[in-house]
Amino acid sequence: MSPLTVSARPAARHSWPQALAVVLTGLAVMVLVAAAGLWAAGAAGLPDGAFPRVLAATVVTAVGGSIRLAGDAGPLARTEAGITVLPLSVALAGALVVGAGFLRPLRHRTVTSAGEAALWAARVAVLWVAALTGLALAARETFAVDVGSGTLADLTSLFAAEPRVGFAADVPPTVLFALLWLAGVLVVALLVARRVPLPGRLTRWRERARPVSRAMVELLLTAVAVGLVVALVTAATRGNARTTLALILLGLPNLVWPALTVGLGATWNGRVDGPFGLPVPHILDVLLRTPDVSTVDLGTLTEYDGRMAWLPVAAGVLLLAVAVRAALRSPPRTPPWLLAVRLAVALALTMLAICLLCRISAHYGLSLLGIGDLGGGLSGELLLRPRTWRTVGLGALWGLVAGFLGGLLALPVRRKRRSADGHHERGNGALHP
Repeated sequence: MSPLTVSARPAARHSWPQALAVVLTGLAVMVLVAAAGLWAAGAAGLPDGAFPRVLAATVVTAVGGSIRLAGDAGPLARTEAGITVLPLSVALAGALVVGAGFLRPLRHRTVTSAGEAALWAARVAVLWVAALTGLALAARETFAVDVGSGTLADLTSLFAAEPRVGFAADVPPTVLFALLWLAGVLVVALLVARRVPLPGRLTRWRERARPVSRAMVELLLTAVAVGLVVALVTAATRGNARTTLALILLGLPNLVWPALTVGLGATWNGRVDGPFGLPVPHILDVLLRTPDVSTVDLGTLTEYDGRMAWLPVAAGVLLLAVAVRAALRSPPRTPPWLLAVRLAVALALTMLAICLLCRISAHYGLSLLGIGDLGGGLSGELLLRPRTWRTVGLGALWGLVAGFLGGLLALPVRRKRRSADGHHERGNGALHP
């Protein structure tokens, strides 16, 4: 076999067809998860065959795309609407598939240069942008708002002010945020991956960052897995299986990750006003349906349901477990205090990401002749936002404590490993003087 043939094979592993396969597989998984979630939420019955366009908008928002909401109710009326929410179940499914597909060809290489890795990422990014541009162009629809019967219906008919609400994706912001989403997925994938060669300097940096980065990914995925089990048990024992399925397929991390922060002492504020059909646990729906902005923290949750007092225990156990695993993956002579500092930084950044990804804001309303909130049920607001910097600070504090304890608990295992390695090296020296 000639040297030319040997060098050609690895290059073929990350060519344009392979990049296309990564992008299409990731989008296919996201579309399937979003479609099943929307069906469970009752969106299959949307008028005018709007389901495919709503599906496209769901996938677009899952990667951080921008959806513009607008309304029209004739010359004497006005509708307003706005929404900021990421369906994180869809985003997580896509991230796992795209990340795995990106890493797969790199695992077959002995050495990967920075230029080669950048070229492979660029191919994926170009096709990703093209696909998301197409989805963004398809994500647009307008719906008529049913005002029912009575005075409001008579007024809208008299003034030819039939209210309509529509949405459309903003293509340039969508492309930008989709690229940022992809960049984040690829960077995290390279950080946590094993057996993926990188250039020398990047390899040394990853050896220090990988243990705590992988620990944070494991923490988030384990929290989602625990939430999935709880949701399935709830559906089996209390009914509402379709609503629970919609929650799982569209927004399970939107609830589980904030719950993780609450277990660590964080506080969220929120409010629900109007006929929002929320596929959320009953306790959260009750807490948020108040005249003023509500506080969601361990105290308010425990007052409603005493079982919520187990949240800090569950969060602490999960965090300590991943801290021990991070210590076992760290270089042999890493002291506990250094692991604590690294885990504090990683957990603070993770808490910041949760605060940015899980906030929700949605509102809509109708006004006629300058008079707002006509018809009662034609206006509403949904709000859920964290106290960000307090949450980040708590993450750093918990990371310090868990990192130090994890490093101490892992010391016996690490000593045994060093001892075994020393015996192995001495044995090799005796055999090969």
